[in-house]
Amino acid sequence: MSNKVCTLQEAIAKYVEDGDVISFGGFTTNKKPHAAVREILRQGKKDFIAIAGPAGMDWDMLIGAGRVKAYINCYTADSGVTNVSRRFRAKIEKGELIYEDYSQDVVMLMLHAASLGLPFLPVRLMMGSGLVDEWGISKEVRQTIDKLPNDKFVYMENPFNPGEKVVAVPVPQLDTAIIHVQKASPDGTCIILGDEFHDVDIAVAAKKVIVTCEELISNEEIRRDPTKTKVPCFCVSAVVHVPYGAHPTQCYDYYDYDNPFLKAYGAASKTEEDFNAFLDEWVYGLKSHEEYLDKVGAARLAKLKVTPGFGYAADVSKED
Repeated sequence: MSNKVCTLQEAIAKYVEDGDVISFGGFTTNKKPHAAVREILRQGKKDFIAIAGPAGMDWDMLIGAGRVKAYINCYTADSGVTNVSRRFRAKIEKGELIYEDYSQDVVMLMLHAASLGLPFLPVRLMMGSGLVDEWGISKEVRQTIDKLPNDKFVYMENPFNPGEKVVAVPVPQLDTAIIHVQKASPDGTCIILGDEFHDVDIAVAAKKVIVTCEELISNEEIRRDPTKTKVPCFCVSAVVHVPYGAHPTQCYDYYDYDNPFLKAYGAASKTEEDFNAFLDEWVYGLKSHEEYLDKVGAARLAKLKVTPGFGYAADVSKED
């Protein structure tokens, strides 16, 4: 059995490199690998080609901190808190972010195609919309960035139905994926409870994969129910035990999202000055995830614990 367990600092230092094509698991305010994102910020990693999927505060912080060279996305928002993440929006309005927009279904299918090793992906989606008529990143700019495809898409004829036009979109070539899971064993076998989002796809597709987990369990324990195993060990480069590693987002069956924290970030991210102050307080001013948890506080984290039977934190004493 190979042991892939390391510290968060070691995992980010070794497997996240400047200029990587990188993707995070989770979905807006669900199971985002926030502990890893904060460590990326602390270590000064930069120039990412982001294949973001449905993103939120995770990529908004990296965009606001100037760490993203090009951003491929469908939307970026902390669901229920911000309609559009504010540093992301500010960078676009100022023309300071190289950004391409696909529909959510196409981004998800592109990541699935990456896990299958497909050379490109033909879809009917987006046809007749501005998503094909308008390019966020011009052909000229694309040719200046090595890891970006030269085209957003190309029209092609369906070879099995001559005369039918389809949209051929590029398949991401992921260098690095980071996902947060409920349980993992030392060899990298992962249990994901609830919605998988695109976590499995990016774990299979990427050359380097960091897994942060709520619980580090034995291989004997993980073998007891193979139906729960979602990511095989041979996909994973590093395993890091990071309790509450998705905070302030939720982790299904463990804890709910921290809505006041997300709102505080939403307020702080309205201006660059307040955003930088937020990062100083919650990222750069802390040496580790453990210091972050100490600052959040045990009582606050305890209130987020999921109530059995609900799937979210609830006060059952107030039930009718």
